[in-house]
Amino acid sequence: MSHIISREIPVTRTPHDPARPWRGIMVATTLPFRDDLTVDYDAYAEHVRWLIDNGCDGVVPNGSLGEYQTLTPEERAKVVTTAVEAAGDGARVMPGVAAYGSAESRRWAEQAAEAGAGSVLLLPPNAYRADQAAVRAHYAEVARVGVPVVAYNNPIDTKVDLVPALLAQLHADGSIVAVKEFSGDVRRAYEIGELAPGLDLLIGADDVLLELAVAGAVGWIAGYPNALPATCAELYHAAVSGDLATAVPLYRSLHPLLRWDSKTEFVQSIKLSMDIAGRPGGPTRAPRLPLVPEIEAAVRAATGKALAEGHK
Repeated sequence: MSHIISREIPVTRTPHDPARPWRGIMVATTLPFRDDLTVDYDAYAEHVRWLIDNGCDGVVPNGSLGEYQTLTPEERAKVVTTAVEAAGDGARVMPGVAAYGSAESRRWAEQAAEAGAGSVLLLPPNAYRADQAAVRAHYAEVARVGVPVVAYNNPIDTKVDLVPALLAQLHADGSIVAVKEFSGDVRRAYEIGELAPGLDLLIGADDVLLELAVAGAVGWIAGYPNALPATCAELYHAAVSGDLATAVPLYRSLHPLLRWDSKTEFVQSIKLSMDIAGRPGGPTRAPRLPLVPEIEAAVRAATGKALAEGHK
């Protein structure tokens, strides 16, 4: 039987913990481009406000979903200031500050702090396969800015794996407050909790949300709330509160869509789902190309199914 939402979905309008604004649902926002591929800042500001009004706690601009690698420095800086202004509270904003050099990442963290952001999201060095000493130095350099740093573990793309023991060391160094865990290995949640009990675990991939929530995650850096924020918020809150009677069928219903967040075509897929749901998704910048017909059809089918079942 389809899972139909027929009740009011509660909207969370304040961060889960104002002292730890990286907790809760922080949406890794897509970035709307006009037909000529210039940034539509007005549409982006409206999108940030809409996400917060529909149950999300904050936003993560300039992440991979925001196509930060394709932005000019001027565009990247304006995206952050636009997000802070639209959110109405800088604590709700966690800019991505990834860069090839540690000094450049530090400068982006300084820009985020000057704009009033409450935290930043930082990948490890990814220009080469950095060793642990280089990783620790990289995070220490950015942490000197004074804004809380959330580590982003994505060994699939960066080839640098922030394993639990290294995360514990980074936390002991005072360099990070939390980790966005994207490895897909949910077993790590328990080891992270054992080695670094004070380090906040954040869900880093939509299609392991339930598993990591059950394992003790206190936040979600999310992709698919860009298209379906209210239902995704309901799922998250049910999962972290242990309401499995609500969470499991909802998760099962949404999983054909959520799994696209972990695929190579995740930016195009989420933007397409947004278009179908009536949100400003739109095109991507090169080198990302439009979806091939087979993948487009699959994303359209999963999105249509979710909308038909009442998800929003």
